[in-house]
Amino acid sequence: MSASGERPPAVVVGLDCITGLQTARILAARGVPVLAIAADRDHFACRTRVCEEIVYADVAGDELVRTLEAIGPRLESKAVLVPCTDASVLVLSRERERLDAWYQLVLPEHDVVERLMDKIGFYTYAQEQGLPVPQTFLLRSRAEAEAAAGALSFPAVLKPPLKTRTWEREIKAKAFKAAGPRELLDFFDRTAPYTDVLVAQEWIEGGEGNLFSCNCYFDRESKPVVTFVARKIRQWPPQTGTSSLGEECRNDEVLRETIRLFEGVGYRGLGYVEMKRDERTGRHLIVEPNIGRPTGRSAIAEAGGVELLYAAYCDAVGLPLPPGLEQRYGSAKWIYFRCDVQSALHYWWRGELGLGEWRRSWQGRKVDAVFSRADPVPFFLDYWKTVRKGARLLAKSRGARGQATEPASPAVGSH
Repeated sequence: MSASGERPPAVVVGLDCITGLQTARILAARGVPVLAIAADRDHFACRTRVCEEIVYADVAGDELVRTLEAIGPRLESKAVLVPCTDASVLVLSRERERLDAWYQLVLPEHDVVERLMDKIGFYTYAQEQGLPVPQTFLLRSRAEAEAAAGALSFPAVLKPPLKTRTWEREIKAKAFKAAGPRELLDFFDRTAPYTDVLVAQEWIEGGEGNLFSCNCYFDRESKPVVTFVARKIRQWPPQTGTSSLGEECRNDEVLRETIRLFEGVGYRGLGYVEMKRDERTGRHLIVEPNIGRPTGRSAIAEAGGVELLYAAYCDAVGLPLPPGLEQRYGSAKWIYFRCDVQSALHYWWRGELGLGEWRRSWQGRKVDAVFSRADPVPFFLDYWKTVRKGARLLAKSRGARGQATEPASPAVGSH
């Protein structure tokens, strides 16, 4: 496995997700040779044509490290590692010394990685430093869950400290909104086998438009090279899902708190902070940071003329930084069209979104999460798989209704 061209290659770890696909496309479009590692060879993103080669291996364990050790000696120059999942960030951070001979990996010290990625460590640190976070309880036992159920104001949001593969397989939901104490306890009982600790937080009142984020890159001296602030317009699933439509905006408080958080821990590398403005108080509270990797909405920075990912690559390999580093607060949008149709239909059906408002939300310059004229196959595969899944669910539903209405047959041999 080798990379052509004079520039050092980038190795995108976790191509089999939207974040990985967008990252590969952005870097390849800047002339960076892109190699990729993916766990799911059937994922639509793995049909992209922008990668020079794709290797299939687990991206969440020691197999990833062994794969990179096998690739490293064949590279003509030191490659830049770009992990695109939380699990791969943790693995690469922990094993960085094993890979240092062949790869550039821009991350803070491993204890900082663990502190910011683990919700327990992060919320403990945030409370100690006076960072704006919602009221938080850590549920390690049924007794602690019962105590939180009596102390929290509802609704409340429940989530694991770190989404493991077991959690994603068994629970699937990124987070759960509990309307009252009974729902909190039921969710704790259901998820206790899949996580040692459950995080319970007060719900921050406000719609999805109150959710703001700041994508950023900090250099090796912990100085912010690039920042880009945006807000959600819709997400899927509603309330506790991931963004399906977002737009750039100006929010100096979100920018200020992002820089304060990351400078305070001596951070370096790609980072992201999500905050929500509480409609009751007007305060912006930190929902969570994501560290060491691009996010699904990193591409909105590129759409707004800010070279977030390419600047990170250039800084890692010692190339001059590109000129587009300052956000000009235009009107760039990011959309995952398939999911945003689902989200918009949900709100339209509930009478919370008018057709005119829906149409206006799609107007303006935007980048699609999956569609690319130069690389169209992943987009069509994504839709085809969704249609097939929908058809299977419909057939299953019709079959279940048919069985329910069919009269029972008499028992054979009965009198």
